[in-house]
Amino acid sequence: CFYEQTLSKLYQVSMLTIASVCQCRGSIMSSLSVLPLECLLQPFPVPQRLMLGPGPSNVPARIAAAGAQPMLGPPCYLFFFGVNSVLSFRYNCLFLVDSVAALGGTPICIDEQGIDIMYTGSQKVLNEPPGTAPISFSERACQKIFNRRTKPISYFLDMSWLANYWGCDDNFHHTGPVSSFYGLRESLAILAETGLENSRHKEVAEYFHKGLEEMGLKLFVQDKNARLPTVTTIVAPPGYDWREITGYIMKTYNTEISGGIGPSAGMVLRVGLMGCNSSKANVDKVLEALTDALKHCHKSLTA
Repeated sequence: CFYEQTLSKLYQVSMLTIASVCQCRGSIMSSLSVLPLECLLQPFPVPQRLMLGPGPSNVPARIAAAGAQPMLGPPCYLFFFGVNSVLSFRYNCLFLVDSVAALGGTPICIDEQGIDIMYTGSQKVLNEPPGTAPISFSERACQKIFNRRTKPISYFLDMSWLANYWGCDDNFHHTGPVSSFYGLRESLAILAETGLENSRHKEVAEYFHKGLEEMGLKLFVQDKNARLPTVTTIVAPPGYDWREITGYIMKTYNTEISGGIGPSAGMVLRVGLMGCNSSKANVDKVLEALTDALKHCHKSLTA
């Protein structure tokens, strides 16, 4: 009948329409497929450079190999840390020390110096890849933290929660950088084997400072007793663009040094001689590179 014929035709049309839409959609989806970036299909070429800026520093093969050890899951990260005790301060405040560019390069006596909280970075004197930040708390600091009246705004700043995590009591709330911990442990092992009393940083720094002064360059920190033996700040030579100097040294000598930051931006050059990079041989390389750069870089006629 006419009614059945009409339904049959409508069904056929609808089926053709659906098939057409599916083919079109499939074509669109195929054209919208995200292809992998070509660079991801090739090895990543990392250049070999002498890292003599303020950080990070070069990573010795021994530390790099430690980071390739088998993975562990929480809470078995095998944390090793100690807490110091400190005699009380007159103003009942806490003494916090930033030792990011110092720990491992100059003796720091936490108890004797009355330090309550001290933190450092892994990527400088310890020669470990960046990503971990060793920290120490005194008993006074711990009491202050555990008895605070207000809650921290973030668990990143909640030391009591992190203390549970470090204590391996199953209250872990994130996955730590396991491979970095291996590298950090190896960094500390090297430091323990060498001994802070045998650190060469002070001797190398003095050798570097003498060479700079013989070149006619000035040190930014004039008081010798206040100079850090791991990072040296040099007054930017008058009339020169510090960017041109650092760029020339990078291009010609494949060596990284840097300029200042914050209030010292544009005023200084910074050279880091930290951990395995602290050697007189590296000092000679930097002095040669600076001498060459000052000969070839543009100097303003008004200087």
